[in-house]
Amino acid sequence: MVGEQQVWRKRGFLLAVGGAIIAVVAAGALWSKGRSVDTAGGEPPSGAPSAAKAALSVATVAPEQVDWAVELRANGAIAAWQEAIVGAEQAGLRLAQVNVNVGDRVRKGAVLALLASEAVRADALNAEAAMQEAEALAAEARANADRARALRESRAMSAQEAQRAITGEQTALARVNSARAQLTAQRVRLAQTRVLAPDDGVISARLATVGAVVQPGQELFRLIRQNRLEWRAELPSADLARVQAGMKAWATPPGGEPIEGRVRMVAPTVDGATRNGLIYVDLPAGALQAGARPGMFAPGRVAVGQGGGLTLPQTAVLLRDGFSYVFRVDPDGTVAQTKVQTGRRQGDRIEVVSGLDAGTRVVASGVAFLSDGDVVRVVPSAAKGQP
Repeated sequence: MVGEQQVWRKRGFLLAVGGAIIAVVAAGALWSKGRSVDTAGGEPPSGAPSAAKAALSVATVAPEQVDWAVELRANGAIAAWQEAIVGAEQAGLRLAQVNVNVGDRVRKGAVLALLASEAVRADALNAEAAMQEAEALAAEARANADRARALRESRAMSAQEAQRAITGEQTALARVNSARAQLTAQRVRLAQTRVLAPDDGVISARLATVGAVVQPGQELFRLIRQNRLEWRAELPSADLARVQAGMKAWATPPGGEPIEGRVRMVAPTVDGATRNGLIYVDLPAGALQAGARPGMFAPGRVAVGQGGGLTLPQTAVLLRDGFSYVFRVDPDGTVAQTKVQTGRRQGDRIEVVSGLDAGTRVVASGVAFLSDGDVVRVVPSAAKGQP
């Protein structure tokens, strides 16, 4: 019995191994058949090359010839055209009242401050009384002189006495003139207790403090005369000869828009160390409201003429690795990255100084998504939403 069981076990093992071999052979045959059918049906093998697909649909544009202003770039400071220093003309008087503050607009003759005037007013009254006394004495001396002249003609008075009376008249008149001069001086002192604006303008600084005792010539206020500002721009000496009075210029204060002005004058000298010279540009009356302030550093430009050049939309120029590139479209639909040199900018266009011919068509926009040698599909500009 044991021998028969061992025989049956060996037979079962051989049958299982044979079945597995048959299954493997059948699967291999089916796979070979399927591969031959796919090949016969026209499907390319996995390693076969395929046609290149377009990377992007683009519109093209050609450079345009334009006539733009030729401009010089400059840097400089904004300053007051003239800044008047307003001070006290009287010594030892106390500031009784201050009427203005920094930023106030004033008219010529406006009272900026008042000095204590009690002592000066008393001196003026005293001088007025002295003049009245001198006038009264002069009137008496004139009457005496008139009588002396009449009596001298009738020989009722000696010539010496008559001359004394006439001399007294002249002395009295001189005293009247002296008293009048003293009164005028005291009235001037009284007027000087009112600190007045010397011109229309804006108060740019205030050092006056109520209660302080002022000294002669002490600065109390600073005034930007007539609200006028100017841009003092530096240019290389080689460019100064191209600038003339009356040319347009634009200064751009920090955080503001360009302010248009006119060149008033070109400095007659240049700095010996930097070889730069100054141009003085008058800014309009509204420059303060436009954000310009004295002391600001402002870049800008000066228009010195007209010049033509080729321009492209700024969207067609790619800045990469510090250089400017455009993508030229070849007839076969491939793009070629072309290095160009750019110049002036105006609005949404940029000047191409070199590296591109007038008739060459380039990709108009989307250049950041392209690489040299990419295949593109050119579509009309209207399809891309471009004018």
